[in-house]
Amino acid sequence: MRILLIEDEKKVVEFVARGLRAEGFAVDAALDGEAGWELLLSFHYDLAILDLMLPKLSGTELIQRIRLRDQAIPLLVLTARDATADKVFHFEAGADDYLTKPFGFAELAVRVKALLRRGPIQRSSVLRVADLEVDRLTHQVRRGGKRIELTAKEFSLLEYLAANPGRVFSRTMIIEHVWDESFEGLTNIVDVYVRHLRSKVDDPFPIKLIRTVRGVGYSLGIEPSP
Repeated sequence: MRILLIEDEKKVVEFVARGLRAEGFAVDAALDGEAGWELLLSFHYDLAILDLMLPKLSGTELIQRIRLRDQAIPLLVLTARDATADKVFHFEAGADDYLTKPFGFAELAVRVKALLRRGPIQRSSVLRVADLEVDRLTHQVRRGGKRIELTAKEFSLLEYLAANPGRVFSRTMIIEHVWDESFEGLTNIVDVYVRHLRSKVDDPFPIKLIRTVRGVGYSLGIEPSP
């Protein structure tokens, strides 16, 4: 799952982003409201966390813009403004949760997972492809009812493919999403992790789900009949 963090305090950004990545989320960050808005227009996010007192475009204006465009994305306000009137106003404007600073990361993580769990059906925490089940919140993977143990990166790769069954992803696209950065010239790391995944998710089962599209990349799903 991918989260957008819009916060102008760099120390808060580093603290929150590091914690969320340790929880298995991919995180993009913006230091002002306008940059956050541009990211929201350019990419799909499962949740956004935003401060209210942002430069260039305030968090309040950002919530209003987002809700005119997207009613589904969960919005978590993270702010020092703790007045009841502020909370009521921003809930009415479209915020889904409101956490005041200072805060503990454990509470933030619980609220993030709760918001994702409450999401609409199309953002259910469990992804299903054939007999494969990938739980995005508990990080449990099962195939044919059997539990499969994966490393954090193996899970992130499988989650990315399972969230878009049938779609073909290039190695560069996978690198940028799963590794959350650019690995110029190191796209062969994707091939290594795909081999690891195949040994756990495909090899023990008669029907293979991970497909190689020669010259393009990888896809997850049952291969269509000729």
